[in-house]
Amino acid sequence: MKLIKLQTSLRERVAQTAQAKFGVTLDSVPSETPPRTALGDLAFPVAFDLARRIKQATGEKKNPRAIADELAEDLRLMPYVARAEVAGAGYINVFYDRATLLIEAAIDESANDSQTHAAHHSSKKSIIEHTNINPNKAAHIGHLRNAVLGDTFVRLLRAAGETVEVQNYIDNTGVQVADVVVGFMHVENMTLDDVKRVDATLPPDTPFDYYCWDLYARVGLYYRGGTSDGAEIAERLALRARALHDIEAGDNPTANLADYVATRIVEQHLKTMARLGIKYDVLPRESEILHLKFWDSAFERLKASGAVRLETEGRHAGCWVMPLEAHASTDEHEADKIIVRSNGTVTYAGKDIAYQLWKLGRLDKDFYYRPFFSLQENDAHQVWMTTSEPTTNDAPRFGNGEVIYNVIDSRQSYTQDVVKRGVAAVAPEIGQAASIHLSYEMVALSPAACEELGLTLSDTDKARPYIEMSGRKGLGVKADDLIDRLEAKTYSETSARNPETPEDERRTTAHKVAIGALRYFLLKWTRNSVIAFDFTEALSLKGETGPYCQYAAIRANSLFRKLDADAIHHARTLLIQANDDDALKEKFAAHINNENGTDLWTLWSLAARLDEVIEICVRTHEPTHLAKYAFELAQGFNAFYDNKQNRVLEESDEARRTLLITVAAYTRAQLTRALATLGIDVPTRM
Repeated sequence: MKLIKLQTSLRERVAQTAQAKFGVTLDSVPSETPPRTALGDLAFPVAFDLARRIKQATGEKKNPRAIADELAEDLRLMPYVARAEVAGAGYINVFYDRATLLIEAAIDESANDSQTHAAHHSSKKSIIEHTNINPNKAAHIGHLRNAVLGDTFVRLLRAAGETVEVQNYIDNTGVQVADVVVGFMHVENMTLDDVKRVDATLPPDTPFDYYCWDLYARVGLYYRGGTSDGAEIAERLALRARALHDIEAGDNPTANLADYVATRIVEQHLKTMARLGIKYDVLPRESEILHLKFWDSAFERLKASGAVRLETEGRHAGCWVMPLEAHASTDEHEADKIIVRSNGTVTYAGKDIAYQLWKLGRLDKDFYYRPFFSLQENDAHQVWMTTSEPTTNDAPRFGNGEVIYNVIDSRQSYTQDVVKRGVAAVAPEIGQAASIHLSYEMVALSPAACEELGLTLSDTDKARPYIEMSGRKGLGVKADDLIDRLEAKTYSETSARNPETPEDERRTTAHKVAIGALRYFLLKWTRNSVIAFDFTEALSLKGETGPYCQYAAIRANSLFRKLDADAIHHARTLLIQANDDDALKEKFAAHINNENGTDLWTLWSLAARLDEVIEICVRTHEPTHLAKYAFELAQGFNAFYDNKQNRVLEESDEARRTLLITVAAYTRAQLTRALATLGIDVPTRM
């Protein structure tokens, strides 16, 4: 967008002027967007810093306002600048040439329409790993925050022109899977064939991951002799250790049962995530990390780099540890992180180091891959899964990323730091900067949401601001149950408002509104905020919600359904003509520069900030900026739509009607694009 390039060129001019007139080198030039366009389109507070630096360098005391005057004089000579004014003690407010920018935007849009452009993507590949649900039970609401954050960041990077690979790591050899295997083998006394028969006969409202959800909770009781507050029984816990050993060894009845359970649950997880529009490219599994000896290769390199050492005495005797002095003063973590236990087993951190090295193309090993057909048959997107058996298919080349984003909750920050340090020790040429931890806090439920979902709460719990969940205790909300409830509520409301609408359309609308409400609710908070999900708040058509933003886009679509089919094209053509017609350009300038025109310009320039906001989200790793922006843009359009002076259909002045159509069409397109980047579709009606 030309507006972003203009901002960049203005900052460069300020830096050039500062060097030429004052001999000061500015590595960066701060700029601000004034709260109202009546105060300017871009503001520079740089004169104050220049005055300080000039005094430090020369001892000369120079008035910031005098400095601002000299900077403004040069800025007035820049293309697309209508005027540059100095305000207060030394602020520079730049006002754009509105009519020229609108005309050139129309020219750019026309050029884009007349050519077929392949999407430009950077040759640099980023990898985002997200979701990563233990394949032992159904996904719950907490998992949704991880998946929605990760998927939205994928969309943000792609919108910014990045090439992105999406990975979902499957820990199919861990404790949680072992516990479900213990449940099938020792609580329910089932073999693999028995489990398959049960799976094939489950009713539609109890899919396999739901069945394992309940079984997983029962295993927790089984370890404690049948009571939730009982002590764990050593003999029964030994069953878990035995199951873990057999699963890691592979090629035995226990490992085969674990593989079936994990694979079936992963299929269910992908179907759950597909309801939210979330897809993956490849599913690396921990079993292949073990069987293909990824860890062995990484371990040798860690030892050679000196990043790990073998403890010969003390409580860690026989363990390989990674010294981490940065954590030595904390009580929560040990100063030395165990990478390999004294019994030879590798910790999560160790396996994650090996996996991270592979993702970065710094491991001399690779997986084999097989197609994983778990999604709808009509979905053209192919998901691949790793395997340890050689294959002859034409799988893409995965891994070899330059930057890795791991979406993992904040409780794993210490382990992620260990992984960063391990990778940097083995591959110092990329260091720690290539490994980025996108952390987030937990998702809980409001007491009202618990009541809505049928969870029984004590009087004490009802008074709490939010209710935490525990999968091991079976206390939680399955993701599909939450989505089902949201869809049911939106379907009821949609049907009441639009009883004449066909059933299929009402169902589609209910789905889009429910997913929009859920995704927006999970994204409008900063990543370090604890979220207490609430149905009423998420589904409201008022305030900062997904449905509010969708409703604004629906109103925009409705407006253009009432206009002539070529109204947008005609408005754009008229603006382009003004590029060579001074009289016509003056008409547009008169309308866009008056009081009513300022409101139009404010909305248009806000819509033009979308690419800037996307860049901010990518740079700060905070998708919430885009959620806030979409809400602000929806508010802006609703104010435009409700303003009686903006009656597009009734406007008789051709120049003003052209501006109304242009601003409305551009805002609609940018709002729709912003919502799509958030993973939110716009229904036909609500």
